[in-house]
Amino acid sequence: MKNIMYFCIPAHGHHNPTLPVVTELVRRGNKVRYFSFEEFREKIEKTGAEFIPCDSFMPELTKEEEDGLKKVSATEMSVVDLRITARMDEFLGKQVAEFKPDVIVTDSVCFWGKLTARKYKIPMVVSTTTFAFNKYSSGYMKSSAAEIMDLMKGMKRVNAELKALEKYGYHEKSIMPLVQNDNYTDTIVYASKRYQPCAETFSKHYAFVGPSLASDYQPQKEHERPLVYIAMGTVINDRPDFYKNCIEALSGENVDIIISCGKTMDIAGLGELPENVQVYPYVNQLEILSKANVFLTHCGMNSVSESLYMATPMVLFPQTNEQRAVEKRVLEMGAGVSLKGDSVETIREAFSAILNQKSYGEKAAECSRDFREAPGPKGAAEFVETAPHLMPEEDKRLLMLDMLPGLLQLLFWVAAVALIIVLPRVTSVKWWILAIAANIIFIPFKQLSGRIIAGRAFS
Repeated sequence: MKNIMYFCIPAHGHHNPTLPVVTELVRRGNKVRYFSFEEFREKIEKTGAEFIPCDSFMPELTKEEEDGLKKVSATEMSVVDLRITARMDEFLGKQVAEFKPDVIVTDSVCFWGKLTARKYKIPMVVSTTTFAFNKYSSGYMKSSAAEIMDLMKGMKRVNAELKALEKYGYHEKSIMPLVQNDNYTDTIVYASKRYQPCAETFSKHYAFVGPSLASDYQPQKEHERPLVYIAMGTVINDRPDFYKNCIEALSGENVDIIISCGKTMDIAGLGELPENVQVYPYVNQLEILSKANVFLTHCGMNSVSESLYMATPMVLFPQTNEQRAVEKRVLEMGAGVSLKGDSVETIREAFSAILNQKSYGEKAAECSRDFREAPGPKGAAEFVETAPHLMPEEDKRLLMLDMLPGLLQLLFWVAAVALIIVLPRVTSVKWWILAIAANIIFIPFKQLSGRIIAGRAFS
């Protein structure tokens, strides 16, 4: 039996996968103390864990900061996370001394959980509710120009918050170690190994457990008319014009439509609804997905995982870079189509493609079978109980190979400097040509190292 501290940010999509895991940990006799927010108290207490409220440590925000959080700004989320860490420092120090945790499980973007584990040298397991991202899988992340500008403009503010944390004993020189995945940290990923992009490039410190769901629902897709389900998650869902376009696109079709729009939107603003359309603030999403023939989604990791678990193909409409990564993977799996805009015509075309081609449903069913064979909450609980994990020899070789692209690039620049010394009369223009050519030549070596790391070269 272990004492386990759990940490999470105030977001449904980050809490939901942890709850079946915590339930299993408690069932096995472990003592779990879950640090969260009042909004999630009831769900957490149902797992049998001890709920510790953290609402009082939330900093006061300006209107600009609140707007940034609503837009899922990486800068604003990082700044707020670091401020919460400072405000919780004394409280968490007392909690650690009193509870004496054997392991800390923390959400991947919950900085106060990660920093507490590091400060007190407590074994840590990271709970990753998106895909795991490294230099290979990060190619799935397509940041918009606005997101890139947000990061560039916000770096000074983030670094100032990191500097302010030093007096509390947190000595982080960069935000990157707090947000990126590495091959040294025990990490739970709620995706199957088949579904995780570039899974072979991650060490045995990663447990790809598949969707963490507590559900007995089974896919039931035979209906008099196809069932269409539309939901944009719990964060970016106040989209009345978008929902109106969906209703206009589908109301004349031979389908039944269920829309889950969240608590912030005024349903009355949608006007009189056609008889085949039902709109709710919330629904039992797993139950609806078990019956739905197609799901229009914002591509949140949890929503997509639930959809594939229930063998439901999707119309994909991502809003953030992480959601675009999920979209790309679903497209690769053949289980969905992208929504190219939000007009009535594009919405109608996307739904028509899914409903009129059986292959999308067949691919979603393949994913469902894969997800249901994954370790799930029980595998995640076992991974937490046995942490920290040692690195096997084959993973040490993986880490050495992981350094190969950087070493090759270093060798290139050493050679370039040597040529400059040996051939001082070559003009600068020619050196630019040489540099471009050398980088082009370097590309296949980088690709080769990627294949080696992925296990293809020694499989």
